Amino acid sequence: MKVSLSWIKEYVPVDLAPDEIAAKLTMAGLEVDAVENLYDYLNGVVVAQVLDVKKHPKADKLTCCTVDTGAGEPVQIVCGAPNVRQGMLSACALPGAVLPGELKIKKSKLRGEVSEGMLCSAAELLLDTDASGILDIAGEHVPGTPLEKALGLADTVFEIDLTPNRPDCLSALGVAREMGAFTRPAEKVAKPDVSFPDQRISAESIHAHARVEIKDPDLCPRYSAGLLFDVTIGPSPFWLRQRLESVGLTPINNVVDVTNFVMMETGQPLHAFDYDNLAQGRIVVQKAGNTQAFTTLDSKVHTLEPEMLMICDGNRPVALAGVMGGENSEISQTTTRVLIESACFNPVSIRRTAKRTGIATDASHRFERGVDPEGTVYAMKRAMTLIADICDAAIAGDIIDAHPLPAAPVRIDLDPAALNVRLGTDFSKEEIARILASVEFDVHPAGDGSLAVTVPSFRVDVTRPEDLSEEVARLWGYNRIKTTYPAVPAKGRPLDQVVLARSAIRSILTGLSFYEAVNYNFIFKDFCDHLLLTESDPRRDVVKILNPLSDQMSVLRTSLLPGLLENMRKNTAQQTDTMHLFEIGKIFFSTGKDTLPVEKERVAGFVTGNRTHKTWYSKKQSLDFFDLKGAVEDLLDTLGIADARFTPAASHICPYFVPGHAAHVSKDKTSLGVLGKIADPVLKHFGLKQAVYMFELDMEALMGQMPEKINALPLPRFPSISQDITLIVDRQVLVGDVLGQMKAIAEKQALVEDVFLFDLFEGSPLAEEKKSLSFRIVYRSDAKTLTEKNIRKLHAGISSRLVESFDADLPE
Repeated sequence: MKVSLSWIKEYVPVDLAPDEIAAKLTMAGLEVDAVENLYDYLNGVVVAQVLDVKKHPKADKLTCCTVDTGAGEPVQIVCGAPNVRQGMLSACALPGAVLPGELKIKKSKLRGEVSEGMLCSAAELLLDTDASGILDIAGEHVPGTPLEKALGLADTVFEIDLTPNRPDCLSALGVAREMGAFTRPAEKVAKPDVSFPDQRISAESIHAHARVEIKDPDLCPRYSAGLLFDVTIGPSPFWLRQRLESVGLTPINNVVDVTNFVMMETGQPLHAFDYDNLAQGRIVVQKAGNTQAFTTLDSKVHTLEPEMLMICDGNRPVALAGVMGGENSEISQTTTRVLIESACFNPVSIRRTAKRTGIATDASHRFERGVDPEGTVYAMKRAMTLIADICDAAIAGDIIDAHPLPAAPVRIDLDPAALNVRLGTDFSKEEIARILASVEFDVHPAGDGSLAVTVPSFRVDVTRPEDLSEEVARLWGYNRIKTTYPAVPAKGRPLDQVVLARSAIRSILTGLSFYEAVNYNFIFKDFCDHLLLTESDPRRDVVKILNPLSDQMSVLRTSLLPGLLENMRKNTAQQTDTMHLFEIGKIFFSTGKDTLPVEKERVAGFVTGNRTHKTWYSKKQSLDFFDLKGAVEDLLDTLGIADARFTPAASHICPYFVPGHAAHVSKDKTSLGVLGKIADPVLKHFGLKQAVYMFELDMEALMGQMPEKINALPLPRFPSISQDITLIVDRQVLVGDVLGQMKAIAEKQALVEDVFLFDLFEGSPLAEEKKSLSFRIVYRSDAKTLTEKNIRKLHAGISSRLVESFDADLPE
């Protein structure tokens, strides 16, 4: 919202400096984003005196002027204005100045004559519409005086970032009301008189020409209309154009400009119809129904939905209610009779229509937040008096004010003691009443010591005592309320186990050289196809977003992998080819149209690129499946999840992995997740070329396997002894199965401390279908130092059991 200080001063006297006003507005909840001088563009424009005027030797319509700009020696400026004369004072743009329209002034030659500046017209400086000659400045001024100072041009524009609950400040009057509350004593806003001048009122009544019917009062509780005759369409006067341009609006014609001006002044959107284009002179407010399409003022055709609210005449729609008018009833140069609309619409209905049609206007912005239901007639009369004056028009007698659902006044009982407890203040009833009255709340004492507060109709956001407390706090000044602390120290509570688990996983993975990614829960709808998921895969049960921000964010994700692959694509595009990345986030599964989705939390990550950075002392080695498996094993071990099993994953579970390069992770028959190498077709879908290895783990399953406490053991007193076992087994035998059985044996043998694989061999001289596995068993006693003699029998027994269980051979 933009508003100029000079505009505000038309309604309330304000003597504060612009910076002080900005600070007070911000502290009152109206955050000022920017404070601009409206005439900043006049930098480099000064008062100059024309000392001499000569004809241009090579152009009949140009003159060579000797001009005193106050900067020392007079300069020559070539001018084409017919009113230039010796001795006159005018506005001169010096070299380096930038005039409206990005016109940069520089020293140049015109038809061979040097010109060191530009003598300007009022239109070129946006000070008037007169472009017939250069600006003729009356009075006595010293050459070189900045034009802004000489003409007393001073105005400040405030750009205010309003929260959605303050639609009352989407107007100059609303901001003026807030500024008036700063003064001491508080000043009331002086609203412009909207009485129709007697000489402008026509003998013809509006009721003889127009009528209004509201078929959906829930969506349009009030519709006011006025009619003007003998309207002359043309450009707006300078003051009106300047007001609109100061707040960023483009002047169109006098009628449309007045409706925009009144909207910015009062906050009430208006619309002007060419009355002669309204069939039967009727206005019917109703839903679109079976109407298929509608062409708006911007000449765009929009497909209508049955529930959209429309403004119709006797035959057809003529406007999208509260959003934009129709091309079929717009004001044109031939318009002579104008019907003014001033209505109050349901905010939800207007927002839905604006979103679905993709139209965002100043009118819809205000209707979506709520307009003053009692302000329609005032705004309409204000517009009609201005149009009658500017367009030399006649006002039809009477107005139409269809008001099927009058808004009931909001009355709130406010307990001053409760307000003071809530704010930590000690306001008296009189102080509270004074503060609220400064912004037009009607406050009266009640019999029980409370205050009876009637909320003004333009404050649609105030409905309860807490809202009044906020009003008092912001108007008094949040910075003036003393900081207090609870008398009783707050008791903390243990963090949720999920929070602790997330923190632990983050710490472990970052310690393993992973970086964390944070992605949106929204993703593109084709990600299931990109991951090669089967049609029956539950991950295809996605939740669709009704109004997605873009096609790339149209559904809720059912896997973290696509987001991470997108992260990889963006990084590789920046020539970062080695990455360790992980994400902790939720995925969502649809359970039906009218029910909330099922949310599950996952931990996913990937590795890609090289094991080490490229250096003179190390060779390039690419990361592979076992680098990722090692990282996952470290994660699980550090979380206290020991002895997790890694088994081949079925292709239907994770079709996005290369067959034979995918593993399923489990513990005690509980599935923890999967990991593997991403298949080439998937890489192609995501625009990737280099190998990537990914894992995805179930957070709930991980937490179910994490121990509640860690058991500490004393340091061993005696040394260990190790013995190796080498088995020749079929290639189909899984190392995890062998280790599992060895650890099962170890649990029954007090002397076995650890078992692990330290070598795997395939190839000659072994048979093609065979492989050699070498394991190391670590033995230790708590009572003595072990020797080979102590463990020989135990070790032989373990070897024989393994040979028997896996049909293995021992090396010769």
